[in-house]
Amino acid sequence: MKKALILLVSLVFSCNSSQKTVTEKAEAKTTEKVSPTTYATSITENELKDHLYIYASDEFEGRETGQPGQKKAIEYIKAQYEELGVPAAKPNGDYFQNVPLEVSNLPTGKLSVNGKDFGIGDHVLTFGAAQNAFDNIVYIAYGIEDESYTDYGDLDVTDKIVLLKSGEPKNEDGTYKISGSTEPSIWSNMSESLTKRIQIAVEKGAKGVLYYDAQNFDRFKRRYQYMETNNSGRMELVDPNATEFYSLFIDQNLAEEIYPSINTDESGKILTTTLELNFESSNDKISSENVAAIIKGTEKPEEYLVISSHLDHIGISSNGEINNGADDDGSGTVSLLEIAEAFKLAADAGHGPKRSIVFLHVTGEEKGLLGSQYYTDYEPLFPLEQTVANLNIDMIGRIDPQREGDRNYVYLIGSDKLSTELHELSEEINAEYANLELDYTYNDENDPNRFYYRSDHYNFAKNNIPIIFYFNGTHDDYHRPSDTPDKINYDLLENRSRLIFYTAWEIANRNNKLVVDKATE
Repeated sequence: MKKALILLVSLVFSCNSSQKTVTEKAEAKTTEKVSPTTYATSITENELKDHLYIYASDEFEGRETGQPGQKKAIEYIKAQYEELGVPAAKPNGDYFQNVPLEVSNLPTGKLSVNGKDFGIGDHVLTFGAAQNAFDNIVYIAYGIEDESYTDYGDLDVTDKIVLLKSGEPKNEDGTYKISGSTEPSIWSNMSESLTKRIQIAVEKGAKGVLYYDAQNFDRFKRRYQYMETNNSGRMELVDPNATEFYSLFIDQNLAEEIYPSINTDESGKILTTTLELNFESSNDKISSENVAAIIKGTEKPEEYLVISSHLDHIGISSNGEINNGADDDGSGTVSLLEIAEAFKLAADAGHGPKRSIVFLHVTGEEKGLLGSQYYTDYEPLFPLEQTVANLNIDMIGRIDPQREGDRNYVYLIGSDKLSTELHELSEEINAEYANLELDYTYNDENDPNRFYYRSDHYNFAKNNIPIIFYFNGTHDDYHRPSDTPDKINYDLLENRSRLIFYTAWEIANRNNKLVVDKATE
């Protein structure tokens, strides 16, 4: 009995001692600073290459939005996450986020001003059906309204069509009224301001806008002519709550026909001009999907870092050639898969990220950033106000032939637009782990390419979510059948992917959320 008692006591103390040791080891593991290099090395040239030779193969038919090749693409991405054991972002276990789309076929018809006809495609452009008649038109100059300035005044535009022009007002000394200096505001930036002008008109109850922009009308016209030549309509998101609204682009001849003083008059007024819209079109419904997976955070699971790339490309050319899109954006897609694998290996080893990481593959980028717009504007899978940053990857497998300097580079766009902290963090992480040349050529506000507005990060940025856009620049194979996986520089793809992983690691594991010190209205 005594021996039994001694044995029992010995076992109790033995168990306590063992438990204490396990606990101490667990605590040590959670408090020690883990080097991300251990997991970054899992991102390799060979695995990136293996993925891309499949993903950018002819089997995927160019991955055009809503077409069979895009369906093969999403199934491939889903299968990779299932194999890695990275769960779906949606709580029901579905990796796919349905993105409702429709193609508005190019309309036919005319616009009539005081009985004078203007056929579509010449002096007036529109990309959807528009049938209505108006007894007058409300001229609202630049169509601007912000805290310090409004063009609307007391004008009621409810159920009216409004005429507005590009640009912004100036003082007599040549300074801009809105900025109060010689520097223009965002209202002089067509890429940013056009959507804002239209949105203001919508919010004020207008039925449509006639937009006069002499500088950019030819740009809209080239887009129209391309769609006309290629018999392709305009793909858009289906908004179940949308009301009928007309957006028409007019040239100088038509603008002056409607209002001869449009170039000089900056005061809003009602024009006693009759307008008839007779544009007919038909819409085709399209089914497409984003793919989203997640690794939940260990300490701050309700804060989210979104890493994104677009899964689509431009499909098959009219002559039957397949546009494989190895760089655009096969490179971003396979990079994202490898980054997800690295984070999963870390999580399996007990070093999961403090914040949740969402791996988001979006559709419809080539059709106008539609998949990312749906995610941010219609159905965020996770709250945007709890989304700390977006790292977007679009074309990181090649070398810009126009660039001079070290081949081991990457273009960074947008890192300093909203958060000084993000920019500084990005620089520091690169210096510590990757040592790439960070090239900010296309980050310049005056860059004519406007890349900041042309990939999926922009839909996050417009919601004041800090972003970094990783990019290698364009090349002669851009949007051509010759963008094939044999032309990818896999060593650079590895280096760039690892840099993104290191940056994501720091954002996900830092104590505090990134400070947004440059928020836009």
